[in-house]
Amino acid sequence: MNCFLLKETIVPCSADEMRNGNGEKYVAVLTTPEWKEERGRFDMGIELEPGAADIHSTKAEVNYDSLTGTFCIPDRENVRERSFRFAFALDEKGIVFIDDSGKAEEMIGTISRTKRWREPSLERFLYDFLELIVDGDLSLMERYEDELNGIEDAILESGGREYPERVNDIRSDIRELLVHYEQIIDMTQELEENENGFFSEENLRYIHLFMKLMARRHDSAVSIRDYTMQVRDLYNSQLEARQNKIMTLLTVVTTIFMPLTLITGWYGMNFKYMPELGWRIGYPAVFALSISVAVFCLIFFKKKKWM
Repeated sequence: MNCFLLKETIVPCSADEMRNGNGEKYVAVLTTPEWKEERGRFDMGIELEPGAADIHSTKAEVNYDSLTGTFCIPDRENVRERSFRFAFALDEKGIVFIDDSGKAEEMIGTISRTKRWREPSLERFLYDFLELIVDGDLSLMERYEDELNGIEDAILESGGREYPERVNDIRSDIRELLVHYEQIIDMTQELEENENGFFSEENLRYIHLFMKLMARRHDSAVSIRDYTMQVRDLYNSQLEARQNKIMTLLTVVTTIFMPLTLITGWYGMNFKYMPELGWRIGYPAVFALSISVAVFCLIFFKKKKWM
């Protein structure tokens, strides 16, 4: 079990110092076996039995004298395949993380190294902790946007000859992030309600501030999702344009050969009294007529800009 007190920064402490913190809020990180042994120390009156296999979403639930919940944080390096899962419980005295993955303690260490507070509070810690979950997502969105820009240019250059599967991957990642964002927003709304009065009215501004941050992140993700749909539509339009060109070429070729087919059929009837059959220049005349028809059709189509 690792214990910390919220002072000017996060300060490691012993379990006894945490319990006798003179009103200072605490943060504790326990593994699941440690929680089963030590949960009586925290006096939260709950029977929380977290297990990574049972954690499928980020959420919070209000209890009589505590607020409990879970985190399911997608790994930004592999959004669809990996996630960090842990539970938490908090009351007016502090917050406990029950985590077997090590992610919660890693995030607390990051806050300890990078944050200093004039007015330490549980609300400010929660703001920094939640912000850290989505801290790198803006640059992630920018990378996705750059990728989509490159894919868009490639589609225009190739004329839609090959569909880039990467667009589907990006759309799937964004869909997972949007679900994650919506769950975080729902959890933050539970915190904002402050049903048990664990947070001071003055410090609720940190929760409001994080809600605005999440709204911006959600809008950015929606924008990227819409961009993937635009890229897909661009591919479909390029593919359709290429197919139309092919159909136009086939139509031109068919139209040119239609009068030639008529001439061939006409002179292939072999009636006995067809005068052209005995004409010395009959063959050259029909040949010249066929060439003239083909040239006329090509000039006509060019003038009409059909080819």
